[in-house]
Amino acid sequence: MTTAYEEAETETGPAGALLAGLAVLRDRVALLVEQRSADDPTAADPLRGLYLSEEAVRHLLRPVGPPRRVLPEPDGRRPDDRLAVLCARLGLTELDSALLLIALAPDLDRAFESLYGYLNDDVSRRRATVAVALDLCGIPVHSAAARARLHPTAPLCALGLLTVEEPERPFLSRSLRVPDRLVAHLLGDDTPDTALAGHLHPLPEPPSLPDQGEEFTRFVHRLAGRITAGPALTAYLREGREGDGLACACAALSIAEVPALRFSGPQACVPELLRETRLSSRAVVVTGLPEDPGPLIQELAAAVDVPVLITGPRPYDPQWCRFDPLVLEVPRRRAGALHAWSAALDEEPAFDLLATVAPYHLPDDHITRAARAARDLAAFDGTPLSPSHLRLAARQQSASGLEQHARRIRPAVDWTDLVLPERALIQLRELALRARHRDRVLGDWRLSAGGGRGRGVLGLFAGESGTGKTLSAEVVAADLGLDLYVVQLSSVVDKYIGETEKNLERIFTEADRTDAVLLFDEADAVFGKRSEVKDSHDRYANLESAYLLQRLESFDGIALLTTNLRANIDEAFTRRLDLVVDFPFPEVPQRLALWQHSLSHVPCADGIELGPLAAGFELPGGSIRSAVVTAAYLAAGRSDLVTAADLVEGARREYRKAGRLVPGEGSW
Repeated sequence: MTTAYEEAETETGPAGALLAGLAVLRDRVALLVEQRSADDPTAADPLRGLYLSEEAVRHLLRPVGPPRRVLPEPDGRRPDDRLAVLCARLGLTELDSALLLIALAPDLDRAFESLYGYLNDDVSRRRATVAVALDLCGIPVHSAAARARLHPTAPLCALGLLTVEEPERPFLSRSLRVPDRLVAHLLGDDTPDTALAGHLHPLPEPPSLPDQGEEFTRFVHRLAGRITAGPALTAYLREGREGDGLACACAALSIAEVPALRFSGPQACVPELLRETRLSSRAVVVTGLPEDPGPLIQELAAAVDVPVLITGPRPYDPQWCRFDPLVLEVPRRRAGALHAWSAALDEEPAFDLLATVAPYHLPDDHITRAARAARDLAAFDGTPLSPSHLRLAARQQSASGLEQHARRIRPAVDWTDLVLPERALIQLRELALRARHRDRVLGDWRLSAGGGRGRGVLGLFAGESGTGKTLSAEVVAADLGLDLYVVQLSSVVDKYIGETEKNLERIFTEADRTDAVLLFDEADAVFGKRSEVKDSHDRYANLESAYLLQRLESFDGIALLTTNLRANIDEAFTRRLDLVVDFPFPEVPQRLALWQHSLSHVPCADGIELGPLAAGFELPGGSIRSAVVTAAYLAAGRSDLVTAADLVEGARREYRKAGRLVPGEGSW
C-alpha cells in the first residue's frame, strides 16, 4: 500500500507540495528521535513523559554537544508550492519557512502529534515547541537570532502566520501553532477567514471612465499610477457623493491590475483582514467607516506592505492617525453613467436612455439595483420597460434623511399643467436643461467659477401668491425625474443662536448626496436682506445670512426659492442665482386657460361661458383652482353637474377670503 507521502510524488496540487515537504520533515524527525534515544535510558519506558526517573534526571544532566543540522539545504521547489511562494512574496527567510512547516505538520499528519509528544518528553504536548522546532532546524536554542524570528514583532508573528502560545511557560516550552486559515490556504482553499464573515463585500464592476467625465478619469489614472509605483499606498479618498470614492478605487485598482478585498467592519477584524490580503496578494478597499475611525485607520496605515484605499464622506481628521495616509478629494462623477446603466439593463431600451438617467448620481451598485427594480416594475405593469419605470426605481435608490426636515412630494404633473407666459416657460425649461448638463458644462468644459464653488443649480421664483411658483417647481422636478422636497421652515428656524444654521447645514448636506429638488417656499424667512446692526439680534441675523451665502456657493444640488416679493431677497443671494423667474399676475387670456384647465376633468352642465368668469374675477391660478374645488363640492352635494352659478359662488368665496370687494352679478 502506498503512503500519502509516496502519492505526493505524483500529486500536482498545493496539498502535494506540502506532503512532499512533510515527507522530508518526517525523515528529519526520525533522525532527531534516533539521536535523542541513542543513549536515553528511559527510551523503552512505556510511561515515559508522565514522570521523571532517577536515570532520566542523570541523562538530562549529561554534557550536551552542539546540535546536528537535521533539515537539508534549500533545493528546487515545486511550482505549486504555496508555502514557498508565500515566503518569497513576504520576504521570509529559510528559517521562517522551516518553522512554519514544523508548526503546521500536526495539522496535516496526525503521526506528528505522537512524534512531537516524544520529543517534548510529554505525551500531552502534541505540537512542536520552540525547543523542538529549533532542534529540528539544527540551531542552538540559545541563538538570539533564531529566537528573534519568533518574537511578536518578527514577520512570522506580526503577519499573523504563526502564534507562539502559552506565554506563561518558559520560552523554549511554548507551543507553536499555525492559524487554520493559513493551513487551508497552503492546501489550496481560498475561502476567506470566518472571522471576516459579514464584513467582506463584493467589489462592484469598475465604471467605464469615458462616461465619468474628464476630471474623474484623470484622477483615476493618477491614482492607478501611484498604486503601481510603490511602495504600498495608504490613501483616504474623500467623496462628495456616496459611491464616488468606491468607484474611483475600483477603477484605479482595475487599471493597476491589483485585486482587492472590500471591507466594512470593526477594527478588531483588521489582523485577519491583513492576513487575508497577504495570503492572496490583494489590496484593501474600506467603506462604511465607523463613528470613530481612528483605531481602524491607525492599524491599517501601520501595514506598510498592503495597499489600502479608504473611502468616506467626512473630512480627514489628523487625530485619526499618527502616520497620515495620502488624503485625496475625489472629483464628482458625471451623472447618468450610461455604460453602467446599459450593462445593468442587459438590453437596449426603446427610449433615450442618456436623457432619462442624466439627473441621477447613483453608485454603480445602486444602478444595478435600480435597473433590477425597473424591470420588476415593468413586469408588474405588464408593459415594456419605460422611462417612468426607470425614474421611479432610481428615486427609490436615492432615499435620504431629508424627510426629517422637508416634506417630500412625488411629482404627478407635467408641462401641460402649467399656464404661464412664454418667457416664464422658456426660463423653466432652461432650468431643467442646466440641471441635466451641469456636469459637462461646469466639469468637463471647466466653466465653474472656482473658489470651492459647487455645481448646484439655483433658481428664484418671484410672484404673487397663487401664480404657480410651487407648481412650477413640481413640474421641473417631474421633468428631471426627481422628487421634490419642500423645506419646512418650522423645523429650520430656531430662536436659539446658531441652531438655524445647524438645521440648514443638515438639509444642504443631505441634499448634496440626494438626487432631488430642494424647494424653500416663502424663502424670505431665511434669505431676507441684511440690515444695519443696531443690536445683537441684527448681528446674529446677518451672520445667518452670511452663512447661507457661503453655503449656497458650495452647494451641488438643485435648489429653488419662492417669494411673494422679490425685493425682500438680499441682492447678494440673487447674484448667486442661475435664473430668476418672474410669475406675473395672469391676464384675462391666461385666466380663461386656467379655468379651462381646472375644469378639464370635472363634469359640467352644458352652456357654461367661462369668458365672463375670467374677465369678471381677477384671480390667480391657485385661487381659480380653489374656486373650481368649491363649485365641485356644491355640485356633489346636490348629486348634480357643476353649473355656472356654482363657479360664480366659488369665485366669490375666493374674493371674500382675500378681503376683496365681491363684484355684483351684473359685472361678470
